[in-house]
Amino acid sequence: MGRRYALRDDQWDVIKGLLPGREETVGATVRDNRLFVEAVLYRYRAGNPWRDLPERFGDWKNVHRRFSRWAQSGVLEAVFAHLASDADNEYAMIDSTIVRAHQHSAGAVKKKDQDQAIGRSRGGLSTKIHATVDALGNPTGFHLTGGQACDLDGADALLPDISAKILLADRGYDADVRVLEPLARAGKTAVIPPKRHRTNQRFYDKHLYQARHLIENFFGKLKQFRAIATRYDKTGCNFLAAIHLAAATIWLT
Repeated sequence: MGRRYALRDDQWDVIKGLLPGREETVGATVRDNRLFVEAVLYRYRAGNPWRDLPERFGDWKNVHRRFSRWAQSGVLEAVFAHLASDADNEYAMIDSTIVRAHQHSAGAVKKKDQDQAIGRSRGGLSTKIHATVDALGNPTGFHLTGGQACDLDGADALLPDISAKILLADRGYDADVRVLEPLARAGKTAVIPPKRHRTNQRFYDKHLYQARHLIENFFGKLKQFRAIATRYDKTGCNFLAAIHLAAATIWLT
C-alpha cells in the first residue's frame, strides 16, 4: 500500500487516544485500530469496493461491519470534532458541493425518520455536502441532503453552531429570514454579496470576500477521496462518517 493512503506516525499519535479499545478503557482491547483506520482510508481514497480491499487488512466484511458500527456510534464524528475544536474563528465560510451517487448507493432499507440524503434530478442520483470551514480553510461542520436541496437547508443546520463573528458566503445565502436576520440577532456580520434583484444593494466587504476561495480549496481536497467524490454508500450515516474521517486527515496534514 502506498504511504499516501496511510497515516504518518505523528498523525496516528494525535488520534489514537480518541478511539475505542484503548488499553485503559473497560472492555476488549483493540490492537489493530491503526490497521483498521488505514483500511477505511484506503477504501475511500482509492474508491475501490469493500470486497477489493488488499488482504493485508483482513476480511473485508469485518472491516465494513466495524466501520458501520463506528459510524452509527459517532466515533469518527467525535475524532473530527476534537480536531475541529482548534478552529481559527476569525471568520467562517459556508458552501456546498454536489457529488454523484452511484446507482449501487440506492436501495437502503428505509426506516422511520431516516433520510439517506440521496436525491433524484435530471442528472441522476446525487448528494449535496454542505460544509463550513474556518479562516484557514479547515473544515468545522457538515450536513448532508439530497442533491436537489437548496443551499439554505444546509445553512439552517450549520449556522447555529458557527462560533465565528463573521460569515463569508456566496449570494445563494442572501436570504433575510434564514441567514441574515439570525446572524444579526447573534451579533454576527454577514459578508455575502446581495442578489441583483434587491432594491437595496447591501454593503459587504469585497476584500474579505476574496478569502472565500478557501472553502472551494477544501472541497477540492475532500474530493481527492474517490469514494466521496462519487458516493457508493447506501446509508447517509456511513457516508457522513467517511467524510468526517477524510476531514480529520485534512486537519492532520
